[in-house]
Amino acid sequence: MAYQSLRLEYLQIPPVSRAYTTACVLTTAAVQLELITPFQLYFNPELIFKHFQIWRLITNFLFFGPVGFNFLFNMIFLYRYCRMLEEGSFRGRTADFVFMFLFGGFLMTLFGLFVSLVFLGQAFTIMLVYVWSRRNPYVRMNFFGLLNFQAPFLPWVLMGFSLLLGNSIIVDLLGIAVGHIYFFLEDVFPNQPGGIRILKTPSILKAIFDTPDEDPNYNPLPEERPGGFAWGFNSRSTLWNGTLMDPEDTWSSRPVAPHYPGSEGIISPSQTTGETSTLLPLANKYRSA
Repeated sequence: MAYQSLRLEYLQIPPVSRAYTTACVLTTAAVQLELITPFQLYFNPELIFKHFQIWRLITNFLFFGPVGFNFLFNMIFLYRYCRMLEEGSFRGRTADFVFMFLFGGFLMTLFGLFVSLVFLGQAFTIMLVYVWSRRNPYVRMNFFGLLNFQAPFLPWVLMGFSLLLGNSIIVDLLGIAVGHIYFFLEDVFPNQPGGIRILKTPSILKAIFDTPDEDPNYNPLPEERPGGFAWGFNSRSTLWNGTLMDPEDTWSSRPVAPHYPGSEGIISPSQTTGETSTLLPLANKYRSA
């Protein structure tokens, strides 16, 4: 029972958040079990471009250090804000969310050539936090019950917390910088006078990740319609009182059936010949009963 509940909860996580969080946990588990070493994962431009170890462009975003407080802290923030972004401002826009991942990863890799950072996962988490905080400016935050502030200050609070723990703030500054660049190009600049949208999700990503919109002019085949085929009737026939009738068979061209009190629902105009219903004798019998 607990396994089923855990499985259902896991499958309810949006796909991109689920994939990235799972990859980070599995990578750390593999290092912890000594199946691989961090030396096979870290960002090294020389090994990437001269020895073609291309996987390092991805794996340096997946390792957050050995299991401990720092790892758990990063995983909580990664899972929480990645999921809130995907379920919030990127809801129904999986391709755009993936494009943000690619754009942020590209900029961090580019900046990583000039700074001494071998793992960029923490900076990527700060980028996600920054974008979420700027898109939710009125949310009130509480940091470990000690500090209350508005959401846009969250990345800076995390940077101060890293500084208190003795960590380098270069990672946080990189995440904030890349997050701000994305937020400005995506949310600010297009809304300025004369502004244009520079970041456009490639069509190939939309084709892979987004569900195609339903065409409002699409006319389904008869076998795809509810109820299937209308066997033996032409396409102009319509339903009236549960019976198929031709729209050209108008009331003015048919005699009106006589009305007998108490016979409602038994006598109805014939839908095919224009003659009085053959149920008239049954109605008379019913009336005299």
